[in-house]
Amino acid sequence: MLTFVGLGLYDERSVTLAGRDAIRAADRVFAEFYTSQLAGTTIDALEDFHDIEIEVRDRAGVEQDPDPILAAAASGDAVFLTAGDTMISTTHVDLRLRAEDRGVETRVIHGTTAQAAASSLTGLQNYRFGKATTLPFERSHGGDGVPGSVIETIEANQERGLHTLVFLDITAESDEGTYMRGDEATSLLAEHWRPDALGVVVARAGSADPVVRAGRLADLAEMDFGDPLHLLVVPGSLHYLERDALAAIGDGPAAVLDENTVE
Repeated sequence: MLTFVGLGLYDERSVTLAGRDAIRAADRVFAEFYTSQLAGTTIDALEDFHDIEIEVRDRAGVEQDPDPILAAAASGDAVFLTAGDTMISTTHVDLRLRAEDRGVETRVIHGTTAQAAASSLTGLQNYRFGKATTLPFERSHGGDGVPGSVIETIEANQERGLHTLVFLDITAESDEGTYMRGDEATSLLAEHWRPDALGVVVARAGSADPVVRAGRLADLAEMDFGDPLHLLVVPGSLHYLERDALAAIGDGPAAVLDENTVE
């Protein structure tokens, strides 16, 4: 059997009880952390917490050479770990389909997602989020500024009054990874899109000390949000309850929030 386990958002304790039980009962445990990472823990801490050995696979080791994972699942109980929820990335869906093609039984044990946390922490209503996008480092997309596709997604959502969840780039340049921070993201959008637009930065979702800050992109670009991971939300039109939530939870300036509120 191949069991996909989402580890949740922050550290080794973010996993569900069902996920923990599956990990500890597995014959072999694989993981990838190139689509997302747990900023509040390390591989060693995960292994100690679950009393297991984790075989970390890079992108090529999952997408191009999945045979070791599939062979382990065919002959015993294998677990495949990811941060967040395990089926958000298409690469994991592909791995599951490859297992099914080989007659290997699969199951999914979900973890909470960044999108759910962004809605819960900010007070923005989850059904009012449109298509999400990812803001890459300039070096990642080989150009200057912000890719046109990012701005197109935000503007298309705003035309419909919907919020945009903007995932911030992670690169595996070291064992710890390199994380885009909220001030970097808002600075890029302020410079290459609209400095006066409303944004909401969410830092360390899933931890004991998450941070939510709302304001104009140019103002958020001057703030320090602390340790990663960071997310950015660019709201569409605000319901009055959403406005009140961003004022109370995100310290959003009243004038900025009122400009974006539809009564």
